[in-house]
Amino acid sequence: MNQYLPLLQLVGALRDAGLRDVVLSPGSRSTPLALTFAEFPEIRRHVLLDERAAAYFGLGIGISGGVPAALVCTSGTAAANYLPAVVEARHGHVPLIVLTADRPRELRDVGANQTIDQTRIYGANAKWFLELPTDGDDEEFLGRYARTAGLRAVTAARGRPYGPVHINIPLREPLLPPAPLAAPAPRPGDLRTGDADERSSLAVLDETLRRIRRARQGLIVAGPLPPSRPAPDLLALSRRTGFPLLADPLSGLRSLPADAKGRIDAYDLYLRDAALRDALRPDLVLRVGAMPTSKSLGQWLGSLPEESAILLPGEEAWQDPLLSTGLLLPGAADREVEALLAGLGPAAPDATYLERFAWLDKAARQAAERFLAEREPFEPTAIRALTDLLGAGDQLFVGSSMPVRDLDGFLPAGGGQRILGMRGASGIDGVVSAAIGAASRHPGRTALAIGDLSFLHDFTGLLAAGRTGTSLTVLLLHNDGGGIFSYLPQRGTQRFEEFFGTPHGVEFGPGVAMLGGRHRQAASREALRQELDQALASEGLDVVEFPADREASRTLHEEVFAAAQTAAWAAFNDA
Repeated sequence: MNQYLPLLQLVGALRDAGLRDVVLSPGSRSTPLALTFAEFPEIRRHVLLDERAAAYFGLGIGISGGVPAALVCTSGTAAANYLPAVVEARHGHVPLIVLTADRPRELRDVGANQTIDQTRIYGANAKWFLELPTDGDDEEFLGRYARTAGLRAVTAARGRPYGPVHINIPLREPLLPPAPLAAPAPRPGDLRTGDADERSSLAVLDETLRRIRRARQGLIVAGPLPPSRPAPDLLALSRRTGFPLLADPLSGLRSLPADAKGRIDAYDLYLRDAALRDALRPDLVLRVGAMPTSKSLGQWLGSLPEESAILLPGEEAWQDPLLSTGLLLPGAADREVEALLAGLGPAAPDATYLERFAWLDKAARQAAERFLAEREPFEPTAIRALTDLLGAGDQLFVGSSMPVRDLDGFLPAGGGQRILGMRGASGIDGVVSAAIGAASRHPGRTALAIGDLSFLHDFTGLLAAGRTGTSLTVLLLHNDGGGIFSYLPQRGTQRFEEFFGTPHGVEFGPGVAMLGGRHRQAASREALRQELDQALASEGLDVVEFPADREASRTLHEEVFAAAQTAAWAAFNDA
């Protein structure tokens, strides 16, 4: 049998279901897949050399657009290099389709070259797995089976919750096609994809409404939400209920250019004060999305009684590490909030709690802004310089560890930026590649804020920018090591620098140039803004490096938190 025939049906189905990007890495066994995709002009081909970086690039496409990219690799350890990105896709609810070429089944477990067990190599991290047959006597049946597999793959990747699917494809020699290839004509009529719009039962909605109406000090907490999903109108819910809305930057609600009334953005700066947390204690919390980035907010939520918590994860996934859910609304977040707004009607809420919260939040934000303006620049200064230059239509990809925490603390509401990140498994690997993948699908400017260790982890991922013709501005926060450990108990250990601080002494400039980018360095506030402005106006890859001292930065962080807490207490007492 011609093994290209089922492959043509598989890729045709992926195209018909909306796939528009495939990320391929070179290899021999994957030749039939690569040549098949070449027959589909509707699907953009990105050829990246390193499977690990290629997988994160594809992940970034899914993060930005909500439509899965396909990954194609050869057999053996190439498939294993996809695992970290597959893990992030699973936990971050990102659609992704993994196509791994394999040796024929009879070559497994007999010592054949470049042959490993690729069946279910990603384990529970793949939402759905299939091994696609490409040999047999019934060509028509195998073609229908392959087409169904393609439609199922996209349906599974985009079903709630979004996530990765894996199709393993054993292929035989000869690997070149026996005859000229021709893509099947589009057949969108049998498309079986679509987003679920479930809502909770009427009984659950009625109980939720009863608790909301009864609450005197209610709170809405918006954690990270998939940017490609319809956004729940939590601003309207805040206005209707009088509940303050604490919006994580990865919720998409922090930077919305809308009326900021009810939106609380400086909470991470002052909720570190346990006494202030007690003074602001709510009697009801509606948690939407994943757990928020802020550790102090998480500690506060974890201290509240179970019966005060209503969880609206927005995905068919249990996102409650606090183990404190009193009531669960399992439907799609936008539909659940729509139902709550309809049930509440034109209510006239008591806004006393909201006004007090907003008053002290404003005072804390102003204190932090004064501090950043008056003190020597450190990482939050650089983050703010970048976000001040980004607005509506621009995209900011933020790295894990300290960058996302500094963004959480120091990003005011209403800037209009689109904020993306990888908070599923919160790893520091693959961030560069994912950011370039996200930039490749975004029509506006894209910037990446990243720490030096994370940058070093995925340094060769920079190659993707030139290979795919993608522009990216990188703000490299360089404190020569693991800055986040300076804020953790490990800081006091005898071998802190050896095991946790881990200074590396790398000079990034020559390497950035080697990989086709421009390297800029800026230590002062004025130089930082100027270099970032020029980089954002340029085509291609620009890395603006901001050097920082870890110990000095730790001290400045402690001082700005203290200033914000002092201002918040003063406002609380005046309210």
